[in-house]
Amino acid sequence: MAEDLRIGLLSAPELDTVVEWAATEGWNPGLADAPIFHAQDPQGFWGLFVEGALAVSLSTVRYDGGFAFVGFYICRPDLRGRGLGLKLWQAALAGLSGRSMGLDGVVAQQANYATSGFVLAHRNNRYGGPAPAVGAVDPRIVPVDMAVRAAVMDYDARHFGFQRPRFLASWLVPTHGSALALVEDGTVKGYGVIRACRTGYRIGPLFADDPACAEALFRALVAGRTGEAVFLDVPEPNGAAAALAQTAGLAPVFETARMYQGPAPALPLAEIFGITSLELG
Repeated sequence: MAEDLRIGLLSAPELDTVVEWAATEGWNPGLADAPIFHAQDPQGFWGLFVEGALAVSLSTVRYDGGFAFVGFYICRPDLRGRGLGLKLWQAALAGLSGRSMGLDGVVAQQANYATSGFVLAHRNNRYGGPAPAVGAVDPRIVPVDMAVRAAVMDYDARHFGFQRPRFLASWLVPTHGSALALVEDGTVKGYGVIRACRTGYRIGPLFADDPACAEALFRALVAGRTGEAVFLDVPEPNGAAAALAQTAGLAPVFETARMYQGPAPALPLAEIFGITSLELG
């Protein structure tokens, strides 16, 4: 008798299950990631079910401007090696025809992504370690409130490549963390978000005009968290970002690869000191 295989959209509770899988894989998701991710594109989270039980997950989250980001590609360990992941991959990506796509691929999957037409743009290195002690916070740094939110969203779009207001509506008010901007003479020159995760805190994004602004934001984000684990996903081409992490006492934990199928957005990598997330870009 043939197995009962079904592909369908994930409900919010099923996405919670996938986030648990991500934690098991060592990706260290944020405590409040699932509802924020789901709000960006409720039609972008897929599952393959075997005999009614979730077996494989994949997200294909769409952004305005003809772009999508692929993530959460996880197969339940006891079902790996049976081609189930490929079935879901092909079905879910078929709905993205005509869109450019990006992903941050773990090392084990990068060759598979290449066979689907994804091309390496650069590597990302996650740095982690205890948050350093910091002194006074730069007075130019302010909370991301309604007074600066529109300017921060515009700044984000220049560094992400596309507008993402639905996502930022919640990301900029983290339940367990903070969002800060560096404002000079009325102009946003950088911003960052820190959020609580299964282990410690992750900073992302960390976008800034220059290394000095990035360092000031980093110090403000970790202020009051001395000794707690903190993680930053750094695009490898930005040497100043790696230097910032190393100076703060952080060390490489693991790497991923930013890959694109179709035209890649022209991103100012020298101003990207930390990517937002491995799951949604």
